[in-house]
Amino acid sequence: MFRTTTRRLFCAGALAMAFASAGTAQAADKVKVGINNVVSDVVFHLGIERGIFAEEGLDVQLIAFDSGPKMVAPLGAGQIDVGAGASSAGLYNAAARGIDIKVVADKGSTPAHYDYMPLMVRKELVDSGKVKTIADLKGMRVGSVGPGAATNAKMAHILAKAGLTYKDVNHNYIGYPQQIAAFTTGAIDAAITTEPSVTQAVNNGVAVRFLVDGYPNQQVAVLLYGGDFIAKRRDVAQRFMNAYVKAARIFNDATAGGKFDGKGADEVIKTIMRTTGLKDAELFKTMIPNGIDPDGKVDTASMAEDLKFFTDNGYLERPAKVSDVVDTSFAENTLKALGPYKAAQN
Repeated sequence: MFRTTTRRLFCAGALAMAFASAGTAQAADKVKVGINNVVSDVVFHLGIERGIFAEEGLDVQLIAFDSGPKMVAPLGAGQIDVGAGASSAGLYNAAARGIDIKVVADKGSTPAHYDYMPLMVRKELVDSGKVKTIADLKGMRVGSVGPGAATNAKMAHILAKAGLTYKDVNHNYIGYPQQIAAFTTGAIDAAITTEPSVTQAVNNGVAVRFLVDGYPNQQVAVLLYGGDFIAKRRDVAQRFMNAYVKAARIFNDATAGGKFDGKGADEVIKTIMRTTGLKDAELFKTMIPNGIDPDGKVDTASMAEDLKFFTDNGYLERPAKVSDVVDTSFAENTLKALGPYKAAQN
């Protein structure tokens, strides 16, 4: 009798716990996040696999897009809540069309030692001595992902140091992965490309890192919130930011000093390889990681400089201000709650 009663009580308790667990799972707030399956998306994956989002009561669903611009309309329509974008002319033009999206945190930037988008020059040109300085690029073919891109603003910034203008080089619009092949065939002479394409091009002997840290602290990639997410689910949006910054700090610990050799780097590398399809672990020995501010801060000064470039070159549909597209309140609230980032000690 005692054993039967005990068994019944145990089963009833287990059942109650199961229902409680189910209720907790159902209570988690769903957040739909657009990703590009690139290295900087690792922060989202870390947040999920390490339970950081779950701790904030969030059920984060990652939705893959083949480019950042394709996230803009779904963000504006409330079909996804969070996305990854670029600090580009397209961001301001979307706002000009009434698409309600805001830059809320850093997702990819270039603080010192984290220039994951350096100026690359075809190795043959460097070896032959044809290109010795930035000024030697005049009249050459430069690869670019498209008009109004943040990399174009960076190229203009670098060219200006040598007394050249953006129009002093010829622009060949081609995607980052294809730029390696373009270097190989001689279709382009230079490009500001991104990791891991940079390291792959160097390892293949077709291009060299010609200038690193050519535009310190440029705000390249950004975390975006849709207007509905901000206005209708502000508490959820704040909890998402809290978790995002916690995950970004794990990434910063792993990439201290601009190398994948900090605290927990091996596990972070495994996550990147699993989620991006990268197969060669050797890449990470020389690959430069993107910066992600561990406090979520957006570099609005560089955005203002890039906005001037977009304006001067006719990429904007109407005059714009950085404040039109930026909302720093979520990151600021997170910083108050968590305190400033303190680097991990190996």
